[in-house]
Amino acid sequence: MATAPQALSSARYKDATAPIAERVDDLVSRMTLAEKVGQMLQLDARGDIDDLVRGKLGGSLLHASPERINEARDLVAMTRLQVPLLMADDAIHGHSFWPGATIFPTQLGMACTWDADLVERGARAAAVEIAATGLHWTFSPVLCIARDPRWGRVDETFGEDPHLIGELGTAMVRGYQGDGLTDRTAVLATAKHFAGYSETQGGRDASEADLSRRKLRSWFLPPFEKAIQAGCRTVMLGYQSIDGVPVTANRWLLNDVLKGEWGFEGTLVTDWDNVGRMVWEQRVYATDVEAATVAVQAGNDLVMNTPQFGPAAQDAVSEGRLDEALIDDAVRRILTLKFELGLFEDTRVPDPDLQAQVIGSSEHSELNKEMARRSLVLLRNDGTLPLDGGLAAGTDGRAVASTSRTITIVGPNADDPHAQLGDWAGASGQIDWLPDGHPRDTITTVLDGFREVAPADWTINHHRGADIGELIPDPAGATYPDGQPRPPVFLPAKADPELIGQAVRAAEASDYVVAVVGDTVALTGEGRSTATLELQGAQIALLDALYATGTPLIVVLVQSKPSVLPDSVMRAAAIVEAFNPGMQGGLAIAELILGLIEPSGRLPITFARHAGQLPVYYNQIRGQHGDRYADLSQDPLFAFGEGLSYTEISYSGLRVDSDAVRSDEVIRAHVTVTNGGDRPAIETVQVYITDTVTSVTWAERELKTFAQVTVAPGESVDVELELAASACTIVDADGKRVVEPGEFDLLVGSSSRDRDLLRSRFTILG
Repeated sequence: MATAPQALSSARYKDATAPIAERVDDLVSRMTLAEKVGQMLQLDARGDIDDLVRGKLGGSLLHASPERINEARDLVAMTRLQVPLLMADDAIHGHSFWPGATIFPTQLGMACTWDADLVERGARAAAVEIAATGLHWTFSPVLCIARDPRWGRVDETFGEDPHLIGELGTAMVRGYQGDGLTDRTAVLATAKHFAGYSETQGGRDASEADLSRRKLRSWFLPPFEKAIQAGCRTVMLGYQSIDGVPVTANRWLLNDVLKGEWGFEGTLVTDWDNVGRMVWEQRVYATDVEAATVAVQAGNDLVMNTPQFGPAAQDAVSEGRLDEALIDDAVRRILTLKFELGLFEDTRVPDPDLQAQVIGSSEHSELNKEMARRSLVLLRNDGTLPLDGGLAAGTDGRAVASTSRTITIVGPNADDPHAQLGDWAGASGQIDWLPDGHPRDTITTVLDGFREVAPADWTINHHRGADIGELIPDPAGATYPDGQPRPPVFLPAKADPELIGQAVRAAEASDYVVAVVGDTVALTGEGRSTATLELQGAQIALLDALYATGTPLIVVLVQSKPSVLPDSVMRAAAIVEAFNPGMQGGLAIAELILGLIEPSGRLPITFARHAGQLPVYYNQIRGQHGDRYADLSQDPLFAFGEGLSYTEISYSGLRVDSDAVRSDEVIRAHVTVTNGGDRPAIETVQVYITDTVTSVTWAERELKTFAQVTVAPGESVDVELELAASACTIVDADGKRVVEPGEFDLLVGSSSRDRDLLRSRFTILG
């Protein structure tokens, strides 16, 4: 018989002074099976919220509009046990769907900073804003490895390298979770998508991942293990299957590795309808009862947006298919999070006064500017940049020049706030309460940026020049089999001679032309992988025409992932990469081109010359025949770690302190970095390792650490490098990560390219 509400006031789980384990046990003992299974449901708050909370007894909601967050809390008070909800959302690079919140560069843009401290500070600022709105949980960071840029979710990743991903991912976890879950400004971080989700076939989202267990351990698991070691409290699964087994049902991955080997005691959440998809899409189970049974047995705790899981799990127990004790275990993990967050005493309701202070605050805006500036990567420069040799800043923040100039800003992304913010922000399509996106006055586009900081007597013209494309309804129908809406499909725009002509005439009358091209939110995200990497629509026709004018052409790529670039771009005076640089990105781009800031970003991902090269990444396995295709070089267009400065940086004098170390010792080395130019630089010193002979085939080189130094004009800096010998591992034929004694090369320099690296040999002793 259910406990009467009036008898609960003295219940042990209501006692804030009692140990959490005792409170959890007491509450579980009082729950009906329906209430327990309800705690395992994470439901879409855009539905009938009364039914979600009081009918289905959901334990967590996502996608709650600002108004619905308070409504949900009121409904919880009407339930028997009054168990607070875990409120969650995809606050991926800022509070994505809260009007006016600070939207930082996407993770791929953040990764270009190669600055873990900066990423942590950004996550801390985002957490402060998120927590003020009544959310407890963000589905971030993404720890997937991006090796195929056709995949639609590359922008959500930190790029292609496990070490860089691990460093930046753990920084983001620290930023989100703050001083611990009792900190009212802390939000739960989520390591996702566990694991191997990004290893798609043909770039197709959520396809079968062709991964062995050894390959998983070699590259895809280490960033997640680091996040768990850093205290990340939740893990989200990927959509894919591995060797025929959906990750949702993969007991080895979830129970043996994550919970067993790594000791993860946090909470596992599926991705959207993963349990249902095993029935209607992957078709590995015939009924929802079978799927629910396997999902619980595999170790899943919260089931995202599979409403039928509730009755199916209860049927599985009543039919003897599923041990209720496994449900109890999952519910204990969920309730432990809620008690640790203190939600039974303080549900952390939205705080309008605090929101007014912190959301989009000037402090966060300044941090966002810093992140945007550091995220920009200068990929090519024939000396045109910085314009007029670099301009001094006046007291009003504008550049000051002795000569008046005319600049024409063109391109579909020159004044497009949505392209600048990228996916998971405002009008990117996941929610319906921000149809026009974030307030326009919170976003500085490239055109805005030039008008704000260019010298007052310079003429800034603007012409769109070209369109990228439009969305049309999917011919396959309006919805998927589970009732979810099908996203529209992309139709490329055709070249408009009048638009191009206007841009060309303006360029011919200008001193410089800045073409801002790339992609749109229509070409990125879940279910939005692309078959090609070329710039879409009329952009190439525009760029070809602009290059033909002879006016110095500066190309700015505002995009979600690397593109294949036409000759007109590769012959341009300069190329600036801006992976969805966020609200302040347009200002940062203008400042960079005008020379008010220094370019310091470095690529976290490789650019292919042609989609036929894919997958392309720097840490390729040794052993192929030759180093090219018969018809195309294998050499990438731009390599992992590349990025230019406005000065001349050189490396010299690499020396290892000891040429032989034990596996429990530290490798110490020094290198001299010299600035031979007349502008300062922030240089990212990259340290790679080559294990010269391995018992199994292995990568030619791996990033193992990096350091950032500021080098003044004419200065040389001695950089001390340290690397634990225990980090010089491979995964052997038995799937064990080991250090194999022998000779290694330490490679230090400015990118992953061999030509940019100094080399020194050392030995790890047996």
